[in-house]
Amino acid sequence: MAKLVVFTGGTRSGKSRCAEQYAARLAAEVVYLATAEVGDAEMAERVERHRRRRPATWRVVECTEAVGAALREVPPGAVVLLDSLTLLVSRLLEQPAAEELIRQELDALLTAQREQVLHLIVVSDEVGWGVVPPTPLGRRFRDLLGQANQRLVSAADEAYLVVAGVPLDLRALQAAWSRDGSRP
Repeated sequence: MAKLVVFTGGTRSGKSRCAEQYAARLAAEVVYLATAEVGDAEMAERVERHRRRRPATWRVVECTEAVGAALREVPPGAVVLLDSLTLLVSRLLEQPAAEELIRQELDALLTAQREQVLHLIVVSDEVGWGVVPPTPLGRRFRDLLGQANQRLVSAADEAYLVVAGVPLDLRALQAAWSRDGSRP
């Protein structure tokens, strides 16, 4: 059965590694949708570290926009790992009507996942725990990514918060919260 699974967490929390391990348990052949653009040597090294971790059997598709369209090109029933929603949102941030573009990207992603019956694993950063960004653009990014994460997690079958390399099952925590009558 196809599922939507989200891994979120802070920078260097281990969320990508956990998502990769999850995907590898599902299939030997995974389609890896990479949203990163290499613009400097430091980013190139980050991308290379990710590449070295992935099995050679995984097919990499570089996808800096239009993820829904890219997902429609994936064979039905495939296991797909999208890393990351954060970079996708950051790329759309400065475009006119960014909120609408982000909503459209999420709509297309969710629709393609359902229609292609994909097992889609999405990695995204949790950016709302740090210092309030000092610029309006930074605050807007934090807000838009937070909203996108909430929408994605609400649609997800499984969701994990990764802290110090340990994935915490958000659905299990949500269920425990709901069962306890003393909590709202």
